[in-house]
Amino acid sequence: MKKQFLSLVLMMTLAVSVSFAQSTWKVDKGHSNVKFAVTHMVVSEVEGSFKMFDGSLVASKADLSDAVVNFSVDVNSVNTDSERRDGHLKSDDFFNAEKFPQMKFTSTSMKPLGGNKYALSGNLTIRDITKPVTFDVTYGGQIKTQNGGAKAGFKAKTSIDRIGFGLKWDRALETGSLVVGKDVDVTILVEMDLQK
Repeated sequence: MKKQFLSLVLMMTLAVSVSFAQSTWKVDKGHSNVKFAVTHMVVSEVEGSFKMFDGSLVASKADLSDAVVNFSVDVNSVNTDSERRDGHLKSDDFFNAEKFPQMKFTSTSMKPLGGNKYALSGNLTIRDITKPVTFDVTYGGQIKTQNGGAKAGFKAKTSIDRIGFGLKWDRALETGSLVVGKDVDVTILVEMDLQK
């Protein structure tokens, strides 16, 4: 009985250790999204998303401690349910989508924090400004698919200072507060497919 139990534990350990061994994962765009929220007029929040994006994760260790993550977002795909506001966001007041059509993130480390939590650090480029950011990542797990492949899920959250990335447009209210908040909350939900 004890031998059977040890064999089972060993098999489970091996299964986990090979799950990310020398593997490349690509974002399933149909089951993923990139969202943001920012304070408006101090008292409320405006939400938006980007409809076009791409990303990958490459790892060789089971704990993902050596994972390399690359992610890009098409700025022209911004959607806040207001054509006028979307047009303003694409202008030079904010993203200048004509000159800088993509935002890019390249990881520098993925630190396991215990359980299914990670700290994903890297360089984020918006417009022509690159700054270090860290995402709080929750790993949702992994599952095999009917066609013999595999899927993995992740949720990544961070907050960035838009002014520091050159998205400087604003107006002051009578109280001195800004019409558009300085801090932008970013949430990325990704389902990834194992590449064969």
